[in-house]
This record gives sequence, C-alpha cells and structure tokens, in this order.
Amino acid sequence: MCKHILNAQVAIRSPCCKKWFDCAECHHEQEKHPLQESLEMTFACKKCRKCFRKDAQEFEEADEYCPHCDNHFVLEAVTPKPSLRVEGEDARVDNRMLRDERVAPTKKGGAGGGGEGPFAGRTIFDVQAEADKLG
Repeated sequence: MCKHILNAQVAIRSPCCKKWFDCAECHHEQEKHPLQESLEMTFACKKCRKCFRKDAQEFEEADEYCPHCDNHFVLEAVTPKPSLRVEGEDARVDNRMLRDERVAPTKKGGAGGGGEGPFAGRTIFDVQAEADKLG
C-alpha cells in the first residue's frame, strides 16, 4: 500500500532492480540506488492482478486503461494532506461526545420539569401532587 499516492491503481516494476513498487517515492525509500528511467514500463493492475507493458513514447488515451479488465489507472493522484483533528469518530456518526442543548436539564426532587414559574417541577405525570384527586 502506497503512502504517497492513496489511489494507486497499478504497481510499477522498476527496470533497475526488477522489484514492484507503487510509486517512484516508494522505490527511493526502500532502495539505495536511483530509479533507472526507461521508455517501456511494466505494470501490474491491482484490480485484476494481471501484468501488462506500455510504451511511454506511444502513450495514447486508450492506454490509460488495463487491457484485461478496463480499469482506469491513469488518474489524478490523491496525496495525503496534513490536518489537525480531534481524536475520535465523526461527530455525525458517533455523537456521544456532544451535549444536546435542546432538552432542559432536570433537577432532583422534581419529576422532570426543572424550570421556573408556578408550574416548576410539575408535569402531567406527577401523581404525587394530585394523588388525592384520583378516583
């Protein structure tokens, strides 16, 4: 898995050491010699896992696809971008860290009203205050 290009669709065989790499930066990190440049490139498709060769001198629009499975492998590279984030899951998915401010907090002693005014602490479900009126 390449950490430089996140959407790499093919692996490239280097002509100098005959090893497979996802990008030139991966070759530079793992090997001590420079990457040898060549006009004929050998690719391995990551979708169908079949190898094929392409000539860089005669590269056409039709050559942007795997000849075996038609996977489009010439894409704009998506590189990782540095960002500052709060650790944890996405708040839209996991909202346990958020406080719901729409619900008024309840006070102890009342049955859930918790406000101010003449009906503070009373609800229609508070049977203790109206117990003698029940038939």
